[in-house]
Formats: sequence, structure tokens, C-alpha cells
Amino acid sequence: MTTIRIAAVAAHFGADIARSLDKLAAIIERLAADGVNLLVLPDATLGGYIGDLRHPDPASGPEALDPDGPEIRLLCRTAGDMVVCVGYAERAGDLRYNAAVCLTGDGVLGRHRKVHQPAGEHLAYAAGDRFSAFDTPVGRLGMLIDYDKTFPESARTLALDGARVIAALSAWPASITDRASRMPNDRQARLFDLYDQARAAENQVVLVSSNQTGVTGSLRFLGQAKVVGPGGEILARTWSKGGLAVCDVDVDAEVARARRVLRHLEERRTDAYHNLTSEKGAH
Repeated sequence: MTTIRIAAVAAHFGADIARSLDKLAAIIERLAADGVNLLVLPDATLGGYIGDLRHPDPASGPEALDPDGPEIRLLCRTAGDMVVCVGYAERAGDLRYNAAVCLTGDGVLGRHRKVHQPAGEHLAYAAGDRFSAFDTPVGRLGMLIDYDKTFPESARTLALDGARVIAALSAWPASITDRASRMPNDRQARLFDLYDQARAAENQVVLVSSNQTGVTGSLRFLGQAKVVGPGGEILARTWSKGGLAVCDVDVDAEVARARRVLRHLEERRTDAYHNLTSEKGAH
């Protein structure tokens, strides 16, 4: 496959999983008719997100799903030929993870558990421990969830593992400590866009960023879904309300063009990064 049609979603998904599955069926059916090959949905699409980042109540959090359970199997059947990335709360024994799964009608292609946790999220979820890319019908792909994209090492690990497309699924709220009167002036809104563009440009990959919209508990989500090219340019985007960012991208051609002269992954000087994995770097 050369040129693919990519769609990134900005929308509100709440706690009602059955309702979300019905909503997803309608979205996927419409986008399949429009020729979409890759659909990236927000974090917490199935079951919603916690309503308080500072003092979350695990007992009232999103319903945790079996990663191979009926909801995921239904989504596989719904996806058909489309590659779909979707976020949910994953149940693993007594633990719950903020997780994402990438799937098609043929089954699950890859999984990710959110590694980096902001504020009090550790009270509601366990942390993942790895970033891995995987092969899909639209090329080699990796996933990030929310705060993962704040850390350059996350996307860099996926790029070094061969990912040419990174799906960044978010339930990313406006600032909870310094609310702005207008969303474009919000500190978190600026950082959300900055991280999307920086992670794409520094790794010379295509980044597909989705996000929740609306309000859950004390959190007001930003929206701002987008597709970013390997030079950091925004190819399609939404704003703070619900919508779809859709564009056609020849991923291999765009990545090759970005890396024609400057090849960031090859030009790293790992001998100079002496404290990159050392705790000393935090002091």
C-alpha cells in the first residue's frame, strides 16, 4: 500500500461501553465508505476516563475489560479491512492498565499499556513498561497514550523499532491548575500541539493524534486531533470541538523525503548521551 487515508478522532466517549460500541460502528461504517485505511480513536474510548487526576477513586473508575474479551472481538469484526487504534481500561488479574489496542477484522495487531503517569493516575492504573512497534496492513506502527508523548524517549524507541507511523491516543485535559478563559490560550493546549509536532519532526515519522472532547468529572478535554507529517507540519486537524482530521499520506514517500539529507535516527551520537538512562540525569 502506498498512499493511505488516515483519520484522527476528536470526540467524547463516556462510561457507557455499549453506547460507545454502537457509536464506533457508525463511525467505522461511514469512514470505510470514505476509504479510510487507518483510524485512530482517543484514549479511554471504551469506558471513559477518570474524572479527577489528583485524587482519582479506583472504585468508581472506568470498567476494566478483558483484552481478549467480547468487546475487543466485536470491534475486530466491526473494523473489517480498516486498521483501528482504540483506548480502553485493560483488566489483568487484580491490576488495571490504561491501554490501547490496534486491530483489524483479522484480529489484534498490537497492544500498548501507558508507561508514564501524571499526577495521581497511579492510584487508578498500573504502569506499563515498554514501547514496541508492530506490523500492520498500513505499515509498521507504534502507539503512545497521553503523557507518554511528553517524553522524547517514548516516540524515539518506537521509531528505532521501525515505526513509520505513531498513533498517539489521548484523554488530555486543559490545565487543572491554571485554567485559561479561552482554550487556545491554555498551557496544556499549547503543549499538546507542541509535543505532537516535535515527536513527528525529531523522528521523521507520521504522527496521528486523537483526543477526547467534552467534560468528565473535573476534567475538560482539549480535542485538537491531528495528523502531522515527518517534517512537523500539520496536515489535517480539528479544534476543541468534536470532529475528524482526515488526510491522504504516502507514508513511505514522505518519510523518505524527510530523511533524504538529514537522517535523525542515523545521526544520533549515542556515545555523548552518557546519562540518558542514568538516575543521575534527574538531579
